Amino acid sequence: IRLHIREQENDWDRDLLLDPAWEKQQRKTFTAWCNSHLRKAGTQIENIEEDFRDGLKLMLLLEVISGERLPKPERGKMRVHKINNVNKALDYIAGKGVKLVSIGAEEIVDGNAKMTLGMIWTIILRFAIQDISVEETSAKEGLLLWCQRKTAPYKNVNVQNFHISWKDGLAFNALIHRHRPELIDYDKLRKDDPLTNLNNAFEVAEKYLDIPKMMDAEDIVNTARPDEKAIMTYVSSFYHAFSGAQKAETAANRICKVLAVNQENEHLMEDYEKLASDLLDWIRRTIPWLENRAPEKTMAEMQQKLEDFRGYRRVHKPPKVQEKCQLEINFNTLQTKLRLSNRPAFMPSEGRMVSDINGSWHNLEGAEKGYEEWMLNEIRRLERLDHLAEKFRQKATIHESWTDGKEAMLTQKDYETASLSEVKALLRKHEAFESDLAAHQDRVEQIAAIAQELNELDYYDSPSVNARCQKICEQWDALGSLTQSRRESLERTEKQLESIDELYLEYAKRAAPFNNWMEGAMEDLQDMFIVHNIEEIQGLITAHEQFKSTLPEANKEREAIQAIQAEVQKIAQYNGIKLSGGNPYTTITPKTIDNKWDKVEQLVPQRDKALQEELAKQQSNDHLRRKFATQANIVGPWIQTKMEEIGRISIEMNGTLEDQLVNLREYEQSIIEYKPNIDQLEGDHQLIQEALIFDNKYTAYTMEHLRVGWEQLLTTIARTINEIENQILTRDAKGISQEQLHEYRTSFNHFDKDHSGGLMAEEFKACLISLGYDVENNKTGDAEFARIMGIVDPNNSGVVTFQAFIDFMSRETTDTDTADQVIASFKILAADKNFIMAEELRRELPPDQAEYCIARMAPYSGPDAKPGALDYMSFSTALYGESDL
Repeated sequence: IRLHIREQENDWDRDLLLDPAWEKQQRKTFTAWCNSHLRKAGTQIENIEEDFRDGLKLMLLLEVISGERLPKPERGKMRVHKINNVNKALDYIAGKGVKLVSIGAEEIVDGNAKMTLGMIWTIILRFAIQDISVEETSAKEGLLLWCQRKTAPYKNVNVQNFHISWKDGLAFNALIHRHRPELIDYDKLRKDDPLTNLNNAFEVAEKYLDIPKMMDAEDIVNTARPDEKAIMTYVSSFYHAFSGAQKAETAANRICKVLAVNQENEHLMEDYEKLASDLLDWIRRTIPWLENRAPEKTMAEMQQKLEDFRGYRRVHKPPKVQEKCQLEINFNTLQTKLRLSNRPAFMPSEGRMVSDINGSWHNLEGAEKGYEEWMLNEIRRLERLDHLAEKFRQKATIHESWTDGKEAMLTQKDYETASLSEVKALLRKHEAFESDLAAHQDRVEQIAAIAQELNELDYYDSPSVNARCQKICEQWDALGSLTQSRRESLERTEKQLESIDELYLEYAKRAAPFNNWMEGAMEDLQDMFIVHNIEEIQGLITAHEQFKSTLPEANKEREAIQAIQAEVQKIAQYNGIKLSGGNPYTTITPKTIDNKWDKVEQLVPQRDKALQEELAKQQSNDHLRRKFATQANIVGPWIQTKMEEIGRISIEMNGTLEDQLVNLREYEQSIIEYKPNIDQLEGDHQLIQEALIFDNKYTAYTMEHLRVGWEQLLTTIARTINEIENQILTRDAKGISQEQLHEYRTSFNHFDKDHSGGLMAEEFKACLISLGYDVENNKTGDAEFARIMGIVDPNNSGVVTFQAFIDFMSRETTDTDTADQVIASFKILAADKNFIMAEELRRELPPDQAEYCIARMAPYSGPDAKPGALDYMSFSTALYGESDL
């Protein structure tokens, strides 16, 4: 025991003779000090030398202050019994390493005041002052240094000793104010009023700090030099009173730190839950919109749908991509903080796991892809429908124009009053009509085929198309029947009619097919067309050129037909024949042929122009394809290269973590600065879609593929940066050096043969062995490896990530707060009770953290419970276990 009681070597008589007031001060102080302990045993003393003469209260005092049992005292009243009791007390004191100077049992039994005071001072030194040591000082110097430090900030206080430094009372008040500022209004104290100052300090100490009044203010003020032993005894009581407060403050600080970590984690959990809920709600609202396949009737309506979808991809979705990435980063950061603070991993609410969000996101992207494909197919269908509907109307109109009046013609009875030649003419005319009728059969079949295709493609106006087609077909059947009937009638009268004009007949026979050819040519020249590439339009141009090459031959045929008519005129004129009316065998006049031929010649350049315009359009479309493909063939490989570089960077990182973080953020900025290239592609892609271009042979990259790659690139670099930030958190929280982290990364990368960023179980075991862990293939090693795998891979995925690896290594080499430490801290605040009261929490902790504990602590139900008692043990355990806290 470190103790050198220099004061015991003093001559007690000489000290008391120098200043008789010292004995009075010592007597009062020592008596109060003894009573402050004896009252715990239910007794008191009045006269210090008389009450200790039999040794009974002396032994009781030693038992109370030491907490140990002394030998059983002798209850007899004889002198020998008293001496034996005092000797037992003195032997106990000596057994504690205290050298007693000139103090014997007889002097105490005889009531020697000086020796009794000296003995009490020895006890005070040993049990109240000896253990006070600040910065390796002795007991007295340690107590003095403690007083100096606690009173240093106070004006007019300068503690240099244990006598005159305390005469004005300010030092006593400063000690109380430093620890309990609410008890003292220090600024109102005056240095020139020592009595008020001393009485104020002594009364406050007795009333609020349970320190009995050990001295009189008047004795201190009226003594030139107050007794040092009395002052030291009194001051030591202040030290012991406030040392408990110091422990409580330390305990409260630890609890506040732990609760602050818990509250911050709760806030992060709440933020995650809200962000996850909002994102999932948005996905749930968006998918039904993308899965709506209700077709529109017109092209304009479908193109508006496509424009709405483009707005969704450019405006509404990108912020959600950022939210999803940020959500994963927040989740990883939270899990890292929980591991670093020795807390259980965060389990989101059901349906809000990162995997759930990724699953919903995958469904969203699937719905997007299906929706866009459906819209483009619908646009193709509507475009085809519009083309077919217009083609149907044109052909139906031409056919209806041709059939107009045909039924009346076929039902007339003109042959009944006609001459032979007229009947023959009627028969030939009818034959020409039949030829014309047969030539129109193909058009009727085309009309029916177009109507059928419109029905199969679900054309919105199919009923009117079907009605018109039905009417044409029924009329066609009627014409066939009427034609047959008229032929039969004419043939019956043909035997009576023999004269015939051969030239008219020849004209009629040649004019009819030629006229039909011209009508077909005009129909073809006005026929609508739809193409999707240069090859198709060039095919139409080639066919048109081939048609133009047949025009000279057709013109020769026209001239030949016109020559027949001219010959008729010539013969009639030559023979003086007066022709009445036109050609009896046909209604096709030379003027009709010339008019139609002129129309064909007018339509040819118009067709040339239309084909050339379409060629220019397809060339423009091809330019758009090439422009998009050129940029896409650059952006696609660039994204792939960057993805590979990030994978390599995450494995082969050099320099400090801060350097890596700076480099990665610069790398991320370089990627973000590439965004205009993606925007340019989006613009080119919109032009392609607006031009209704559905294929691109110049590139294998689609805009959807590039969008997904770009989003994955941004997400991957953000995740890599987050991994480095989490490593910095781990390093700083666990005190890991940069060299240790480099060693961990080197070891991890060495065994990560496939550069996947994770170690399989056997690779991880080899890594541990290289770091000196005993996990060889034996019973002990297997058990140790199983313990470690339970830490680094709690979900039994079979893969150990680098973050889990450094968390384990830091946990093995650093210390963290534990549930036992928090319980010990609460026990201090609870004054060693197994429970704590709400008022104690409010007194020792900041308001918000006190209310946090009160709201979450369960009621204490032990046998020593009191009303309102709270269970701090289960609360502390819950902080480090599976709990809703």
